[in-house]
Amino acid sequence: MYRAVAWLAHLRKLNPSDNAAVSKQLGTVSFQFGIANKESFILIDGEKPDQHLKEEVVNRTVSTISAIPEIRAFLLPHLRGFARLDNIVMEGRDIGSTVFPETPFKFYIDAAPEVRARRRAAQGLKDNLAHRDRADSSRRSSPLVIADDAEVIDSSSLSIAGVIDEVVAKLSQKGLAVASRNDR
Repeated sequence: MYRAVAWLAHLRKLNPSDNAAVSKQLGTVSFQFGIANKESFILIDGEKPDQHLKEEVVNRTVSTISAIPEIRAFLLPHLRGFARLDNIVMEGRDIGSTVFPETPFKFYIDAAPEVRARRRAAQGLKDNLAHRDRADSSRRSSPLVIADDAEVIDSSSLSIAGVIDEVVAKLSQKGLAVASRNDR
């Protein structure tokens, strides 16, 4: 969702470091949040920003946008609202520590910096991960931290299926009934 606000700031030609100007935009547009076909969505003035969320300008500014306390305060109840709509799996840099601190099922999935960079490049993303990590870890509002009760998974040598297997195994260990691989 922070990416959607970063896209909005770009669309409106705002300086992402101008907290007041970016925050003011929240009151000038219509936001709609929901789940359809088991996928979360956000509409901004009726438009799905999905196709723009991996643009370079969004990647470059999302850390700046996500550090604005007013943006975080606006989005937090909407993020939590998804859990009232359905069972969800949500990823993000503060989901386990800030958005859902009480959830019993938290995972911090990481990889070696060079692996992360290679994966991002394969997705067509160009960003300075070290800079973004530093910015997100040092922001005053909801910094990137590993929640104390999160299961840490190093995915450096794992495929997506391998990560899923690790998560499912940890969930099973916690007593959660999970579907077999054939049912997923």
